[in-house]
Amino acid sequence: MTGWTLIISFGTMRPTQGVSDANRPTDYALSLTATRSSGALALLEELKAPYKLHVLNMKAGEQRQPAFLAVNPMGKVPAFLHGDALVTEQVAIGIYLAGLFPEADLAPPIGDALRGPYLRWYVFYAACFEPAMVDKALKREPGTPGMVPYGDLTTTLGALTSQLTKGPWMLGDRFTAADVLWGTALTWMTGFGLLEPVAPIKAYIDRWNARPSVARVAQIDTDLLKAQGNA
Repeated sequence: MTGWTLIISFGTMRPTQGVSDANRPTDYALSLTATRSSGALALLEELKAPYKLHVLNMKAGEQRQPAFLAVNPMGKVPAFLHGDALVTEQVAIGIYLAGLFPEADLAPPIGDALRGPYLRWYVFYAACFEPAMVDKALKREPGTPGMVPYGDLTTTLGALTSQLTKGPWMLGDRFTAADVLWGTALTWMTGFGLLEPVAPIKAYIDRWNARPSVARVAQIDTDLLKAQGNA
């Protein structure tokens, strides 16, 4: 397939394409190691999908300029443009991309017994895990369990670690697109000291970071830095 554009941001990179039709970008890109963009890029590498990157300069505030706000009014990356279909939010991008490449076998199809667990753990990240970790990082009182989407932090972390003891990947022996999200996120959170790397989490992170897609994304990151004279 052709016509794919991944919109990312990068601290010192500038856009590689112009703007067309009422400030709508023709090409945008994901941020790499500094943002959630690295997970979307790693998924494209896992899928062996053709894509183009359009990189935003976050230090210059390009993600808050009219050109990108026309793409995502939230001013957030990543964003994914496929023809006229624009997808934002990392979980939505992951589900969308994995569904576009069934031959890669990274998304259990409808009717597969793992389809429900796949969607559950994909969405659990955004609905429960990340909000819990943000509250923890900001030292916020989360409120009563009935008012909090994740209930409580202990239960949320317990659900995650329990699931990771069931096999090498989130769905046991089967690697899916959900593991790209979780592997990337857990690597980042443990690396910044937001999450304790208990045994199941550390083992999972180690498996994820041994995958070739991670090395490829790291190389892209290095090349972008060199292009900006920051390496």
